[in-house]
Amino acid sequence: MNSLVSIKNLSKSYGSLQVLENISLELAAGQIIGLMGPNGCGKTSLMKILTGMINDYSGEVLIAGRSIGAYTKSIVAYLPDKSFLSPWMDCKGAIGLFADFHANFDVKKAYDMLAALQLNPKQKVKAMSKGMQEKLLLLLVMCRSAQFYVLDEPLGGVDPSARQYIMDTILGNRPQDSTILLSTHMIYDMEQVFDAALMIGRKQVLLYDTVAHLQAQGKTLDSLFKEVFPYVG
Repeated sequence: MNSLVSIKNLSKSYGSLQVLENISLELAAGQIIGLMGPNGCGKTSLMKILTGMINDYSGEVLIAGRSIGAYTKSIVAYLPDKSFLSPWMDCKGAIGLFADFHANFDVKKAYDMLAALQLNPKQKVKAMSKGMQEKLLLLLVMCRSAQFYVLDEPLGGVDPSARQYIMDTILGNRPQDSTILLSTHMIYDMEQVFDAALMIGRKQVLLYDTVAHLQAQGKTLDSLFKEVFPYVG
């Protein structure tokens, strides 16, 4: 299977605190990969490295055969764990901003999703609930026609009905052969969505396998997570 992301001997530290140590892996093109691990294990650091937001690391990281830079940023769509929108901005303005910055942004899809999620185009971010803000942020990211979507806890504050719509949108509208790396603590709910599972902790990759292979051994992601991280959850 072709790989989209190649990571070799990647290490990352914050001062004396090392969060990733000499990890190597290949992320296959066309898969939805669940990224799992306890808080503080390095998941967000890995995502920020892949999206070019952190560059003070050692090792090699390639996306589509290219080092992290302007090209990779053009094909990677990133949803961070914190809002990047100004409080005074409304939905219409946020869509316009993304359309101006990203040539691969689909404005029509954005307004279709806005209506489906029952978000008012004129409502300002500061007047939205946390769940509403998360819907808007995910909408903006998924309306880019990218090769690689990096989503950091996209469903944490979203109600179950909206969660189902959002997952259907991700699965049904992502470009063919695009790859999704999705960080989540909702392992039981998301297992059927994932093609592969990546668990990191103690600075290392502790598990990386296809869900089909794990299930063929009679294992579930939820039970495996508890085995790999016995004192978590």
